[in-house]
Amino acid sequence: MPLTLREYALLLSALLLAAGLYGLWTPDLPTGELQQRHGVPGQQVIEIDGLHIHYQDRGPPDAPVLLLLHGFGSSLQTWEDWVPQLSRQYRVIRLDLPGFGLTGASPSRNYTDAGDIATLTHFADRLGLARFGVIGHSLGGKIAWSLAAAVPERITALVLMAPDGFAPPDQWNSKPYEVPAFMGLMRYSLPKPLIAHFLGAAFSDPQWLTPPMVTRYHEMLRAPGVRQAILDRADQTIYANPVLQLQRIKAPTLLLWGENDRMIPSSNADRYAQVLPQSQTVVLPQLGHVLQEEQPELGLAQIRAFLDTHLPPMQR
Repeated sequence: MPLTLREYALLLSALLLAAGLYGLWTPDLPTGELQQRHGVPGQQVIEIDGLHIHYQDRGPPDAPVLLLLHGFGSSLQTWEDWVPQLSRQYRVIRLDLPGFGLTGASPSRNYTDAGDIATLTHFADRLGLARFGVIGHSLGGKIAWSLAAAVPERITALVLMAPDGFAPPDQWNSKPYEVPAFMGLMRYSLPKPLIAHFLGAAFSDPQWLTPPMVTRYHEMLRAPGVRQAILDRADQTIYANPVLQLQRIKAPTLLLWGENDRMIPSSNADRYAQVLPQSQTVVLPQLGHVLQEEQPELGLAQIRAFLDTHLPPMQR
């Protein structure tokens, strides 16, 4: 049986407490140092709603647009294996979401659904994106479908990769991330082996989790203010009835899952499929939660086939 989000949170809390007792001090790393180590070519910064959003805009400027939204605890680097291929025929924009990566903490400490949607809408407006496709993973999948429901006329195609946010009805109006007070230790202590442990649970086959991946995740979580932002976001997250929102989505939707996902089980796809106006589901065998980093070519092939039909690329 896969662990629930609440069980993962409790396990994380216990491990963090143990780490804290051993005095494993883990300071933040400077933004400039992280940019030097993990920045992507052409990475830019734009100020939106008081946030300094780090993003990359790559591909033909007049091509159909794809906006890529990463998951909880991740950053724009998670798309590294997909962007070179997608940007040959699409204008691909990936960003560090509020509270993560080099974008860092929100000055208002607002990580509600409404806050995320407002920031992304303002971001799209500033970049002149009238209509665009969205690919979202995990938390980014929840933000993607929330955005598609809020501005349905602007979303051309939607890919939801193991999206969060559609809990069973008995969990509606509940908090998926119960945060005990001692979980605040993560602000001070974040042992690298702990990150490796949790990343390992996101992969079906641990051979695909490389030491450089662990280092990148660990160091990006040490960006200034990110750990407090994660605690703030967890405290503000409440599961709600998503049905009415999902029914407002007009864009054709691909539900993409790894069969061995232990974070958000692939059985969740049925809940979405029953209420989305037009969707198709693909479950990939022998893959876990992080499709874009575990055998990335398998998920990419499914996405390209979907986009060829629903968001035809430029022919060059």
